[in-house]
Amino acid sequence: MNPLCSRCNRVVYPTEKVNCLDKYWHKGCFSCEVCKMTLNMKNYKGFEKRPYCNAHYPKTSFTSVADTPENLRLKQQSKMQSQVLYKEEFEKNKGKGFSVVADTPELQRIKKTQDQISNIKYHEDFEKSRMGGEGPPQHPQTPQQNTPPAYQPSAASQNYHYEPEPVRQAAAAPPPSSGKRYRAVYDYTAADEDEVSFLDGDVIMDVQQIDEGWMYGRVERTGQQGMLPANYVEAI
Repeated sequence: MNPLCSRCNRVVYPTEKVNCLDKYWHKGCFSCEVCKMTLNMKNYKGFEKRPYCNAHYPKTSFTSVADTPENLRLKQQSKMQSQVLYKEEFEKNKGKGFSVVADTPELQRIKKTQDQISNIKYHEDFEKSRMGGEGPPQHPQTPQQNTPPAYQPSAASQNYHYEPEPVRQAAAAPPPSSGKRYRAVYDYTAADEDEVSFLDGDVIMDVQQIDEGWMYGRVERTGQQGMLPANYVEAI
């Protein structure tokens, strides 16, 4: 049995049904309570299970309180108590020059990366100082010998190979899931720009549930995506 519209109390058929705020509406009846502007699932705001536009959404108001002598006394007393508590907290934390930081996985990854970079920098500086401090050994030459000096390998050409530990990159995010698949059981023509049209038997991919009456998905046949009524499709 088809439900009744919450605005006009007439029967709401599936082709024009909007299910929102725990009620059923005709698309034309789903409008602002004040200015009667027609709304949709993206621009409405609910208040006490009634739809409103952004301009007429009820705002909470505050009541002014008179500055009576009693209220002034309570205000001054509260202020004094706050100052006392502040001084107590200040004395407790006096001398503590640090603040507690939560050890989150992101901070752990950054800390590990900085440690690896520091380790690489340390080895580079060590090798530079080692090569700068060591020179080729000096051999005395006698004037009687007229032979060229023997080749002496420099410290830079020593058979030393250092491979710094590579910095581990953050793990790539997993690919998004393909979503649920549904099959259309009726023809549907989009009534708004944010809706999508389809034919009976079309496969709807990457379906996401918006609420009880509407879904969001992509038609496999046309490649178009948008909102669609939930009672026009069935799960595969």
